[in-house]
Amino acid sequence: MSVSAPERTWVGPSAPERLNILRNTKSIAIVGASDKPSRASYFVATYLLSSSKYKVYFVNPVAKEILGQPVYKSLADLPEVPDLVDVFRKHDDLPGVLEETLAVGAQTIWLQLGSWHEEVAAKAEEAGLNVVMDRCVKIEHARFHGGLHLAGFDTGVISSKRQLTA
Repeated sequence: MSVSAPERTWVGPSAPERLNILRNTKSIAIVGASDKPSRASYFVATYLLSSSKYKVYFVNPVAKEILGQPVYKSLADLPEVPDLVDVFRKHDDLPGVLEETLAVGAQTIWLQLGSWHEEVAAKAEEAGLNVVMDRCVKIEHARFHGGLHLAGFDTGVISSKRQLTA
């Protein structure tokens, strides 16, 4: 007998709403950022630093430097309030990350691919935050800005415009 995952009832923002969130974001704090190149947070950080306009901050209580940038122990230690908190933490840590996010006054909490927490989403929305779950900031940014090929995806261009041939 297998145990099924709890039913997902929360409905996240539509694609135009996610695009609007990203357009209105100027700074992103990556909570759970890793200095290990094999980790998803490192790949996302590399992409954001090289292919976006965002000011990117790294939050990790033990790392000292990631991609040549300083790492902060908590959101409260950042030199500014981030617009978006991109979370790479395990499920049980998410309520605490939400509390930190609310305490510093960020506008958006974004839980990465595979991360879903109905209670966190409900509390965040109740407090007026934008909430995105089970999506990758890097993939969404690349999708909206025509850069999926830069993000490691071969999109084969799908367009209503006639393609120029050589």
